[in-house]
Parts: sequence; structure tokens; C-alpha cells
Amino acid sequence: MKPRAALPEASPPTREEEQAEVIRRLEEDIIFGRFAPGSRLVEDTLMSRYGASRHFVRQALFQLERQGIVLREKNVGATVRFYSADEVRQIYEVREMLTRQAALMIALPAPSGLIEQLTELQRRYCAKADAQDLRGIHEANDAFHVALFSACGNPYLVRSLQDYMNLTLPMRAKNLADREGLALSRRQHDLMIELLKGRDSWALAQLCVDHMQFSKSDYLGRVGGNQRAN
Repeated sequence: MKPRAALPEASPPTREEEQAEVIRRLEEDIIFGRFAPGSRLVEDTLMSRYGASRHFVRQALFQLERQGIVLREKNVGATVRFYSADEVRQIYEVREMLTRQAALMIALPAPSGLIEQLTELQRRYCAKADAQDLRGIHEANDAFHVALFSACGNPYLVRSLQDYMNLTLPMRAKNLADREGLALSRRQHDLMIELLKGRDSWALAQLCVDHMQFSKSDYLGRVGGNQRAN
């Protein structure tokens, strides 16, 4: 009997892959609420938590600062970006306007190809939810909405929407780990797909705006509690 050939050893991760992993883990810790808004992000603590070099940690903080998730200030250091109640309302006002306009521009009834695409993305979303895969839930959710709004036919509007989706990420992603918020999100996704099969653009647009309210209200409640405590 011939000896079994040894399996090739996995190649070590590249510097780019190591950097991406640190960014991913820090982003997850922030957007899923493990680091609360306003928390200090101490480099030494992050180095120990992620087993990463100072260079990689600093690059991760720089990247997340560009995304609006981290705030870096002189003599203070890095903190998880804290949005006041007024800032949250103003940001959501813009996102709601963009969302409503994009939804109204989708031609109804939607093409069967779009319905099939969204149905498959919703299946993946539900599978990730059942598996309690927080990262997978977040990625499948964003893929669903980008596919939906891309049907408006205006790539500049879609890009603006994506910018505001990223800006509200710390406010909304935590709710993907909330059982009630996740169940509501799944039901609303299913209803969006059904409305795409009809002709009521206004109902679709209103549902897309209503879809944002749970996370907005939750974050305002958390911010309000922090402000009262201070």
C-alpha cells in the first residue's frame, strides 16, 4: 500500500491579508456594539486583542476613520465615533430622502431577473441569520439593498446611498444581532420583493423608508441614555 501523499501546507497570509483581517475584526467589534460609541481605542489593547503589530492597528484605525466609524483627535487618541441625537436625525433625513427617490425610480412590475436575484439574496440573508453569522448577515443585508436600489438606473444615486449606508453602519448593524430587529428586517425584505411584483411605487418607497426606523430608534435610545448619564 502506497503511503498517502502529504497535503501541501497552507501558505502564510500576506501582509495585505493580515491587514485586512485586523480591519475586519476591529470593524466588527465596533459595528456589532462590542465597543460602545465614545469608547477609547487604545493601540496596546488592540494589539493584544488581535495579535497584530502596532503598524497594522494604526492602519486599521486610519481606514475606519476614513469610513466615519472611528474618530481620531489630537491629545485624545482614537475613539469609536459618537453621533449625537441631532446628528443621527440629520443623517437619516438625508438617507431617507435618497432611499425614497431610488425606490420611486424603480420601474414596476420589476423584471423577473431582479426578483430572482433578490429572492436568492434573501435566502442567503435568512440562512446567515439562522446560523447567527453576524458578519454574513451584515454582508447579505447590504448586498440585498444595493441590488434593490441599483434597479433605479442611476449609479450616482446608488453610490450616494452606499455612502450613507456606510455612515449609518454603527447605528444599524447592531440590530442585525437583535432577534426582534432581525425578524422585522426579514419580513420587510419579503414584502419588498412582493411589492416589486406589483405597481405601487409609493408603497414600496414607504416600506423602504420604514425599514430604517427600527435601527434609527434603537440608536437614538442608546445615545439618549448616554447623554442623560453625562
